[in-house]
Amino acid sequence: MRFDLTDLRLFLLVAERGSITHGGELAGLALASASARIKGMEESLGAPLFERRRRGVVPTAAGQALLHHARAVQNQIEAMAGDLGAYATGLRARVRLMANTAATSELLRDMLPAFLVAHPSIDIDLDERPSHEIAEAVASGAADLGIAATWAGLSHLEQKPFFIDRLVAIAARDRPGLKGHTASLGDLLGEAFVGLSAGHPLQEHITRQAARLGGHPHFRIRVPGLDSVCRLVARGAGIAVVPESAARRSARTLRSLRLTDDWATRQLNLCARRFDELTPQAKLLAAALV
Repeated sequence: MRFDLTDLRLFLLVAERGSITHGGELAGLALASASARIKGMEESLGAPLFERRRRGVVPTAAGQALLHHARAVQNQIEAMAGDLGAYATGLRARVRLMANTAATSELLRDMLPAFLVAHPSIDIDLDERPSHEIAEAVASGAADLGIAATWAGLSHLEQKPFFIDRLVAIAARDRPGLKGHTASLGDLLGEAFVGLSAGHPLQEHITRQAARLGGHPHFRIRVPGLDSVCRLVARGAGIAVVPESAARRSARTLRSLRLTDDWATRQLNLCARRFDELTPQAKLLAAALV
């Protein structure tokens, strides 16, 4: 049984994305090449690594066993890169970071660009996920660091405060109705919404909260990205629920109402299994984020 590092990295990406196509793209491989490598690994092992389903793939029992070892190998490679970084030119390291929508919005503005410029030999895999998936990924070793809401159950992880995320309802400044400065989601369910794309972590969170109230938002349009949502709302296409930081950046064209629902105010924390066991590169990123 012989797997090279490219095989193991591809296997990890496919397992984490649940798709040979997406895993291959991230590994820089065409679908045919990625499929051939996975098939070769399975033939070498003598057992299937993935169960093929209609909406992707999931690891088999053998795949789960390999997943544990592949992550250990990847962590060792990252540690090696850190230890040799002072002596080797061009040796790169990668940190796996998962964050929810609000955190990703904040990270991409200033924090990550500044970090990447300051540390040219460190690359970052940033993945936007719901908070409960982030907690699971960090606990299992699929991510080095995560930024998630505390409600997701982070007690088994080490944590450091990141920031307080507040969700607000936004509407065009000249839009009639929606008086006052606060509202609950239940008050808004009769309105037409501009939403984020289907499957987007923040939008799924809001839709779940609406379902608990016995309702469902009516989406006139769903688009990728908070900036697109804010532009459409500013032009009068509907209302939306977004992080307060996103609304603040478009304050000239939008008015916002603070949501009074308890779930709309969330403490976001940076988390890791153990901060002192992170690779040197992940420690540098964690220090920059807090």
